[in-house]
Amino acid sequence: MPISRNPQPRGWTSADADTPPPKGSHIDLIQQSHERCTALGLTRIERPDYSPLLRSDLNVAKERNQRLFTHAAPVMEMLFEQIVDTESMIVLTDAQGTILHAVGDNDFLDRAGKVALSAGVNWAEQSKGTNAIGTALFEERPTLVHADEHFMHANHFLTCSAAPIFDPRGNMLGVLDVSGDQRSYHQHTMGLVRMSARMIENQWLSDDYSNRLRLHFHSRAEFIGTLLEGIIVVGADGKILGANRSALDQLAMTGISLRGHTLTTLFGTTVAAVHDHSRMPLPVPMKLSLPNGLHFHASARFEWGARRVFGGLPEGFDDKARRDEPRSDAAPGEGSGARTPQPPSGLQFLQTGDAQIEAVVQKVRRVINRDIPLLILGETGTGKELLARAVHQESNRAKQPFVAVNCASIPESLIEAELFGYEEGAFTGAKRKGAVGRIVQANGGTLFLDEIGDMPLALQARLLRVLQERVVTPLGSHKHIGVDIAVIGATHRNLREMIERQQFREDLYYRLNGLVLKMPALRERSDLVVVARRILQGECPQGKPPEISAAVMDLLARYQWPGNIRQLANVLRTAAVMACGEGQITEAHLSDDFLEDARKLPPRSSVLQPAAVPAPVPAPVHVAPPTVMVPASVAPEPAPSAAPPANRTLEEVEIDMIRAALDAAGGNISEASKRLGISRNTIYRKLRWNKAA
Repeated sequence: MPISRNPQPRGWTSADADTPPPKGSHIDLIQQSHERCTALGLTRIERPDYSPLLRSDLNVAKERNQRLFTHAAPVMEMLFEQIVDTESMIVLTDAQGTILHAVGDNDFLDRAGKVALSAGVNWAEQSKGTNAIGTALFEERPTLVHADEHFMHANHFLTCSAAPIFDPRGNMLGVLDVSGDQRSYHQHTMGLVRMSARMIENQWLSDDYSNRLRLHFHSRAEFIGTLLEGIIVVGADGKILGANRSALDQLAMTGISLRGHTLTTLFGTTVAAVHDHSRMPLPVPMKLSLPNGLHFHASARFEWGARRVFGGLPEGFDDKARRDEPRSDAAPGEGSGARTPQPPSGLQFLQTGDAQIEAVVQKVRRVINRDIPLLILGETGTGKELLARAVHQESNRAKQPFVAVNCASIPESLIEAELFGYEEGAFTGAKRKGAVGRIVQANGGTLFLDEIGDMPLALQARLLRVLQERVVTPLGSHKHIGVDIAVIGATHRNLREMIERQQFREDLYYRLNGLVLKMPALRERSDLVVVARRILQGECPQGKPPEISAAVMDLLARYQWPGNIRQLANVLRTAAVMACGEGQITEAHLSDDFLEDARKLPPRSSVLQPAAVPAPVPAPVHVAPPTVMVPASVAPEPAPSAAPPANRTLEEVEIDMIRAALDAAGGNISEASKRLGISRNTIYRKLRWNKAA
């Protein structure tokens, strides 16, 4: 960014780089600060205090503010790219004014060091007099201190622009500052600092409330999604839980007064109405109004980190707020007493009636919050990450980060740096001043290592050491960072076979597999209809979702789904958009590539052929005991007396063959499906249809 050599007139404000405040307010702010410094007994000719915190104390301060650093470090790197080669530096302090981290031009860092503008030194007003950091801390607002506006003569060569950083409840977290040679001052610097501070605040807010409704709003729709947007966090009961500074500015409220409102008292709407609007296939921003007549455009976001495969309400929106609201279709006089069914969330969200999924959920419930690592096995697209997120949401770590790393998608040469972080110059192409690794980002929360079987063997040893010692050492660094993480691994590979081939460490395997869970492939599940309906409910929130025609359901049931639930979701998502406004999804709404593959499969009546079935076991066949894998809802009934072959339909022959195979397999549907050469889903479907008939 080009830097002007002409300093801004002294009357220019620190509050906003683009909109000056009333004349004289900046001069008054500086004068008041100078008076405070004099009252503290400071003199303008004092030599800078070169006594920073002891290294151990600085490490404690950094550890205490690790989360602030995690959010601020990438923003500081981005900001530095904007001011590089301008004789400047970027400084991050804690809420007491102690410098935690700094990046900048090397020559200027040396000059700044001569006035103790370096890590471990406190720059509060009582220590360094009037300066942007200390005065911003005192005033709790963005502050510019230029040249001889600094109280101490030693700092007159500086021009400094600082902005405080607040959490969503208005608590001071620290200060972000850009300091440079006063000759390199530019009026846009304060704007960059203010926007960077707001970026950190917004990330903190998203981290705090990742499982809550967030309304992003502005009076102009085109500003939604920019740093100018306001963000408010809404609880399940409609209460306002937090907000960013842009929201407070636009609403002209303090944080305390805003948290006294609900979504209804503030904007005249409800959680359910906002959620229903946001689930439209292509939603436009909602139009909301304050009681005083101010109008805003708003978009709702839930930011799960990855889109949920099924539909339904996010966690936190399945309780009182939804149940107690009147139904939109309620008859006159029904009022708020009529309740809608409570939608599922978390692990409950995964329970769709399939026996295998139910077994997985029940196993997980027994070990949540017991510090037992999980290893999830299953084909690609079966919902391994969905299960991991559900476990995180129901754990005591739910309010902390969930960090997912796909070990197969990161180049082998970069995965070590991605996981552990690195210092400046650790390898060719490393970012200036290094980067924080994903393990440290997950501190306090959950680290999800997807496709762990694809992790390079040499890196497995480092990961094992981290899991054992709970300490991370970034590449090129000698410092050790303590971490507290829950680890969930996932893979589609057979790790035991990889261990035998010496492609996976046996000690790491036993460290990861406190509990091994198997996510079944979609073709092996009995809940295809339920899963499909949930997907459609998520894609068509306005009113009743379209039904699936019998012909389409036949195609879905016969298809083998190599991409599993992820593929099914993509197929139905496209179909829902194509069928928007129509009551039923037909083959005309399906994509051509899916139709081409599905139509190659044999029709339903020929899925089972007598030639492919072993010799039948004599009837009658009895239902297996309750301990077998056949759910009661689809348990086979004893076959009727055999009719002459000439008088029996092919459907009846198929049912008898299935029952015979089930009896021979002791009621084990998986074993029966292998013997018959058909899928478990087909067995469930045949038995259910026959029973319904």
